[in-house]
Amino acid sequence: MIFKTLKLQESGGIALLTLNRPDKRNAISYELIAELLQALESLRNSESQILIVTGAGKAFCSGMDLENLKSLIGRTEEQNLEDSRTMARLFRSIYDFPKPTIAAVNGPAIAGGTGIATICDFTLATPEATFGYTEVRIGFVPAIVSTFLLRQVGEKQARDLLLTGRIFSAEEALRLGLVNEIVEPERLLPRAHELAGKLIENSPSSLRATKELLAQSINEELDRRLEASIEENARIRQTHDFREGISSFLEKRKPRWTGR
Repeated sequence: MIFKTLKLQESGGIALLTLNRPDKRNAISYELIAELLQALESLRNSESQILIVTGAGKAFCSGMDLENLKSLIGRTEEQNLEDSRTMARLFRSIYDFPKPTIAAVNGPAIAGGTGIATICDFTLATPEATFGYTEVRIGFVPAIVSTFLLRQVGEKQARDLLLTGRIFSAEEALRLGLVNEIVEPERLLPRAHELAGKLIENSPSSLRATKELLAQSINEELDRRLEASIEENARIRQTHDFREGISSFLEKRKPRWTGR
């Protein structure tokens, strides 16, 4: 299978999926989302038992692609809803993936990149890796990722991260429980493969059943919250502050908020 924005390698029961837009710091584009969904679907039925996700170059994933950000201004309500549903489907596909997933975070993982990195079953990060739910800085709302974050860190910590939009370190992510382990850069992928090797020693059917069991307890709540998040994600794009936030970000100036 040939991808433009990803690299996929399978060997010894392990699939290594690399976000491959290093010149764009692996930013999330519409094409990247589509290819990720395609890759995840193909890997569901492949012989690989474990999935490792990492980024090419110096970043894991820097958030939304600038060209895609520009295109968000002026989209219709129907287009915004469809975009939001697609992003929710991506996160849900990672969260519900039937095989164990390991994120090897090799650098900044920002906004949607933080979401991809932290909803994997295991998250390894280098000391230099950084995270942040920065959506409020550009008049957006971290609606979809918040659904998963609340369960991971609790409401008080989630309010801090989501309302400030601040960048935080791998060390803080480890303390919050968003990262399992901090690994030196040269050991990141070897450690991910080492962990994958340990997981492969377990029964594939038991791993799948355990993941299903863990998900069953929250599926109904997750569906409900994601639907509300999708609607809010689309609604905020119709506001003046959203258009101003995107414009000021692209023009590299301070936003002039109106609260509308």
